[in-house]
Amino acid sequence: MATRIYIDQGHNPRGFNTGAEGNGFYEQDITYEIGRRLYDLLSSNPDFVLRLSRPTEDTILGTSNSSSLVERVREAEEFGADMFLSLHVNSAANPSATGNEALVYSPSSTVSIGLGEEILEQLTLTTGLRNRGIIYRPGLYVLRETSMPALLVEMGFISNPYDAELLAYSPNLFAIGLYRGILNYYS
Repeated sequence: MATRIYIDQGHNPRGFNTGAEGNGFYEQDITYEIGRRLYDLLSSNPDFVLRLSRPTEDTILGTSNSSSLVERVREAEEFGADMFLSLHVNSAANPSATGNEALVYSPSSTVSIGLGEEILEQLTLTTGLRNRGIIYRPGLYVLRETSMPALLVEMGFISNPYDAELLAYSPNLFAIGLYRGILNYYS
């Protein structure tokens, strides 16, 4: 039976619940593009059934920050997802902060941890960015409120000039890393 993955391209394109900005780039644009490319890669594999949170560039979820998160979880539940994968980019006050990290609900989130480890390993291979490891974040709504395993991947730092340009100009590297990590985990 095919694995059902809900790919959440973090944030909305405008208005409320927009993402981080840095070096002339916007998180919501980067996550949209990488999510589309990941969707295209996985769609060619009959082992996966997919749904995007933002099927078009203009898709807006919810009417506020909190309802945007509620809507993403509701859609994943309605879809019957086996995995909730949320794509984001990081930001820090220190512009030298770099690398990828994976956020999971808790140490008992074994499926999410396993997938996160595979994805981080592959992102390091495809992008050359540092593997910052698994981080436990029980307070994040999309990790806490989903009934299926959930993983939030922070792909590089938009506040770091090098990471930001890599995210914006080489989104395929991130999509391929995510794709290979997913294939490795589910194979």
